[in-house]
Amino acid sequence: MESDGAAVGSRVADRLLEALLAEKPRPLGLATGRTMAPVYAALRQRLGDLEPVRRRAALEGWSSFNLDEYVGLGADHPASFHAAMRRELGDPLGIPPDALRLPDGAAPDPDREARRYGAALAAAGGIGLQILGLGENGHVGFNEPPCAPGARTRCVSLQEATRRQNAAAFGGDPERVPQRSITLGLAEILAAERIVLVVTGASKAAILRRVLEDPPQAAVPASWLLAHPDLTVIADRSALGLSPSPPPAADPRPPGSS
Repeated sequence: MESDGAAVGSRVADRLLEALLAEKPRPLGLATGRTMAPVYAALRQRLGDLEPVRRRAALEGWSSFNLDEYVGLGADHPASFHAAMRRELGDPLGIPPDALRLPDGAAPDPDREARRYGAALAAAGGIGLQILGLGENGHVGFNEPPCAPGARTRCVSLQEATRRQNAAAFGGDPERVPQRSITLGLAEILAAERIVLVVTGASKAAILRRVLEDPPQAAVPASWLLAHPDLTVIADRSALGLSPSPPPAADPRPPGSS
């Protein structure tokens, strides 16, 4: 448990940096959204603090696959996940587009693109470290409920709750959020070597409780993660239903006393 989103981001960034500097790194599984912004800010800081030789080694070996992309949005659309990843990691770190992979939301045949993307991940050896956020309806990636653990990469319809949750990137209007997405399936997610579920904010407290306490079920897709042999949940106090940490107590002694 961490005190806030920034502390969560710092801890997750440590996991990502460790994976990037591994002797034989495997592709990273990355996510987008508000939860991930502090993660990527901390990762940029970690990489910036490395000595040049180690930083270059980490970035030259970069290989990642994002979870999803909206159907109908090209890579240059400002609300696309392609654009988000360029802003967060690609441009500031100089990562080439062919190393920072996402589905093509503008592909003329989204179902075919989903199959291509799943095949590309398989050809790369699958995910080493998968980073996940948690949707308020229990989705991971865009695997909307109900969803079985064997669901593979595919094109899906987004629920109204998900479109509302993602409306901020579209001027606050849920109707402007695309109705469909290409998403990695739970099958590919669960095949990752390691999984880190990142959860912040009081709005996620109820669904996180269901994930952790209820039996795994299709109605809460993230609950299938509990069967994974190397799952870590990193959450802040608010997501765990706890009040924020109180500020340190002031020292009642006058200055100069001991």
